[in-house]
Formats: sequence, C-alpha cells, structure tokens
Amino acid sequence: MMRKASAALPAGTFILLIAALWEAGTMLLGIPHYIIPKLSDVFVSMWDNRQTLAGHFAVTLGEALLGLGLSVALGTLAAVWIEGSRLARKTLYPLIVASQTIPIIALSPIMVLWFGYEVWSKVAVVILFTFFPIAVNTADGFRSADPEIGDLMRAMGARKRDLFLKWKLPSALPGFFTGLKMAATISVGGATLGEWLGGESGLGMYTKRASNMLRAEAVFSGVLLLSLMGILLFLAARLAERAVLSGRFPGEQGR
Repeated sequence: MMRKASAALPAGTFILLIAALWEAGTMLLGIPHYIIPKLSDVFVSMWDNRQTLAGHFAVTLGEALLGLGLSVALGTLAAVWIEGSRLARKTLYPLIVASQTIPIIALSPIMVLWFGYEVWSKVAVVILFTFFPIAVNTADGFRSADPEIGDLMRAMGARKRDLFLKWKLPSALPGFFTGLKMAATISVGGATLGEWLGGESGLGMYTKRASNMLRAEAVFSGVLLLSLMGILLFLAARLAERAVLSGRFPGEQGR
C-alpha cells in the first residue's frame, strides 16, 4: 500500500496544484463566474444538486456500459472473423479502417433518426465511438502471434481449435485490452454526444440545459463528473487486464 501511495503521489500533487491555480486564478484575474466559475463554487453546485446529478450520472453510465458491452461483443467477433477468413481480412478490415474517415458526429444524427430519442440512439452513438479500437486492436493482436509457436504446435498435432485457444487467443489479449481501455474512456464521450443530440436525461443533457441557462458552475460540475466516469471506466478495464493477463484475481498481490 505504501508503494501504491508513493506511485500516486505525483499525480495527486499535480491535481491539487491545478485545483489551487483554478481557484486562485479565477479570483486574481477577475474572471466572470459565468465564464469560468471558482472551483469551490463548482463543488458547492455539485453538492446542492447531488441527487439530480446522481440520477443523470447513472443514466449516462448505463448508456456507456451498454454501448461498450455491445462493442466488445461485436468488435471481438469482427476480429475473429477477420483472423479466420482471408476474404474478411481483405474486405471487412479495410472497410472498418475506412469508416473512421467519416466524422462520427455527422453520423450521430442518423442514429437519432433510426432509433428515436430512446436509450438505443445513445447506445448506437457509443458503439460508433468504441467499436473501431476494439476491433482493430484485437485483429492486430491476432496477427502478432508468434508464427514459430504455431508451427511447433502444428508439428505436435494441435487441432485448429487448439491453435486458436492456446496460441492465437492469448496473443490477441494484450491488443484487446489496449482497445478496451481506449474504448472505455471514449464511451463517455459517445454517450454525452448522444444525449446532446436528443435526450431527456443524462449528464450530457444536464450540462446542455445548464449551459443554456448560463449556469457555468453546473456545467463544470457535470463535466467533472463525466471526466470521473471516464477515469473509473478506464481503471476498471485496466483492473480486468491485470487480472486476466496475470492469471490472478484483482485482490491478490502483484501484477
């Protein structure tokens, strides 16, 4: 625990420094509160609206998790298909890469048209954000498998199923978790964008309404909670990575 506390000390000190500069800078520079409020006012607003924010936080988190879960399933299946099919490798993989040339924000209104203003339009936007890093990183992980190990396993009579489960799949796990950590972080942005385009609840809608009313402290409190959500999802993905790649449960010592 002492080692972990020492490792977290630089980051904690840096965050405290930014907080102090924010609080002091807004007062010393005389910045209007409707542009950049004092950090203390942001925390006061967060506390005063804690019940409302908790409800909106739960909505956005649910949208992000549902979209992320579907992206994990779809992205992993796409990567397995790309690895197992030469046709998919020559057609689907380039198509997935080319899809990123289309601005996602331009596709988001289409999701609203297709799925309406219910939760599925927000989930669809999250999938647009998160499918690519999971699919591409997992597919690249499959391709990174050491061919010499595969040749040795074939020489020892390994079946196709054994080659996949004991050679290809373990080689793809680091790439999968790299994509998962990226997707976990940006899933919050996808859910927020979906709420901006059409929603009745969630932190994205909360910040939009607060902005329309020039309540900067409420806007910043929502933004801070969105940032916290992204950090928590990233840490959860990182914890899962350590548990799987190390072969240990999260509560055990070591990596």
